[in-house]
Order: sequence, then structure tokens, then C-alpha cells
Amino acid sequence: MSALRDILSQGAQMSLVLGLAPLLTGFVRKVKARLLRRRGPPLLQPYRDLIRLMRKDAVLADNASWLFRVIPYLMFSGTWVAVSLVPTFGNGLLFSWTADLIAIIALLGSARFFQALAGMDVGTAFGGIGSSREVMIASLAEPAMLITVFSVAMIAGSTQLANVAEFMGSDAVGLRVSLGMAFVALTIVALAENARIPVDNPATHLELTMVHEAMVLEYSGRHLALIDLSSQLKLMLYVSLIACVFLPWGMATADSSVARLAFGALLYLGKLTALGFLLAVFETSIAKMRVFRIPEFLGAALMLALLATLLRFVSGSL
Repeated sequence: MSALRDILSQGAQMSLVLGLAPLLTGFVRKVKARLLRRRGPPLLQPYRDLIRLMRKDAVLADNASWLFRVIPYLMFSGTWVAVSLVPTFGNGLLFSWTADLIAIIALLGSARFFQALAGMDVGTAFGGIGSSREVMIASLAEPAMLITVFSVAMIAGSTQLANVAEFMGSDAVGLRVSLGMAFVALTIVALAENARIPVDNPATHLELTMVHEAMVLEYSGRHLALIDLSSQLKLMLYVSLIACVFLPWGMATADSSVARLAFGALLYLGKLTALGFLLAVFETSIAKMRVFRIPEFLGAALMLALLATLLRFVSGSL
């Protein structure tokens, strides 16, 4: 009975993040539209777009290789596994022993590599531009992400998200300057990794500025649906990661009652709502920066993460 309960809890988490990812994207779009005094699309519009794309046939270029066909499935599976490892409403679930921050970064890096490869596979100019910009952003974002993980791991004493969330929710943490720096660094990396403003504008298709959209211009039908769902899952991953590491309160344990698990799920929805609202407010209050300013933006995240690590190494109480 206990094994069945663990399987059901883990399956509920995997289904929850998959089902809520399009809703989070729709919520952010809706709030941004309201802040701009527009009506905006319905909350369920991302679901409708995915269903519409799944019903369409996939149109492939004549020179597209077998990788071009397989990469959307690889991106979706890798991103879904990564976001499923992040504790959401409960901690210590069945697969929590695999929820290592280094493993999650590796899964995201693999999905990014395949996406950049797909952008160059057909040989179009826009795909090459988008892939080169994506690799440039990744070369700065990944080190900042890794150093942020090291700073958090030095404070929590582990890279396992279950242990990190348990430690961050305890009274032993307190107010730490290093945690504040790590939070800002992780937020900057999240904006860059999800192609959000000010790094990229997810709503634009301008050839000279787009990064993510340039790599997926040749995709259509079910392939494009999987790529869009992967992007939505990636946003869900970073929002869940911020909530797990810096807002871990209210998470249930594996042996909690059903009512306690339900309360944890409701509290997790509240965290998603608050963080999604803050993201929409931030994107409406700042303009997109030019491409050559992106290294400076990500360099700030790298320096903050490095300072957090050094501060923790020099003074353990900070």
C-alpha cells in the first residue's frame, strides 16, 4: 500500500506540472495584457493552441535529417523529466533521490543543445542566427547557474533538492546575504533561459532580435506543439525551482495524509500565481535590451553567484 501511495504521489506531481505549464504561460500573458490595459487572450488559449497544432500535419523541409524529426520528442521528454524532479507540493517523493541540481542542469543543457542543432539542421539563415545566439547566451547562463547551485549547496550541504528544500524551510537558515545574491542570480538566469524580457521577447518575430523563435521557424504541426510545450515546461521548471529553494514552506512529506498533500498543492498554486504575477509586472516595466548588452546582463548574474559562493566560503554565517 505504501509503494502504491508513493507511485500515485509521484505520478500526481508529474501530471500536475505537465497540466499547469500551459496555464502558467496563459496567466502571465493575461496579466501582462491587463497591465497594458488590453483584454488579452483567454487563460486557456495555450491549451487551444497546443490542441490545434497537434491536429495539423507536420511539414518538413526536403533537406531535413532524421534529427530534425526526433529533436522535438527529445526536448519534450528531457524537459518534462527535469521539471518532474523538482519538488512541488510534496518533498521526499518516490524519485526525490534523483532530484539533483546538477542532473537537472545537465538535462536542460541537453535539451538546449538539441534545439540549437535543430535550428542549424535545415540550413536557413534565421535558424543559424538563433542557434548562435542561443549558444552565446548558454555559454554565460550555464556557468552562472552552476555557481549559483554551488553557493546554495554550500549553505544546505547538499545538491539534492529534497535536502535543500528541507534545510531552507528550517529555522537554521535565517537571513543570509549570500542567499539574496543567489536568488537574484537565479532570477536573471531564469529570464535568459526562458527567452523572456529583457533578453528576448517571446511575443515577437522580428528577424534581427528573436532568439528562440528563430530556431523553431521551420517546425509545424505536432513538432511545433511539442517544442512550445517544452518551453512552457521550462518556465514551469524555473518558477518551481525558485519556489522550492527560496520559498519551500508548506510542502508536504511523502508520508503525509491526503489532506496535507492537497494543502501543499494549493499552496504551490499560490506560489505559482504570485511568481507569475511578478514576472508579468517585471516584463511590462522594462524594455528589451539590445543583443550586445546581454553578456553584461548575464555577467551580473555570474558575478553575483560568484560573490555568494565566496561570501559563504569566507564567512560561514553569511
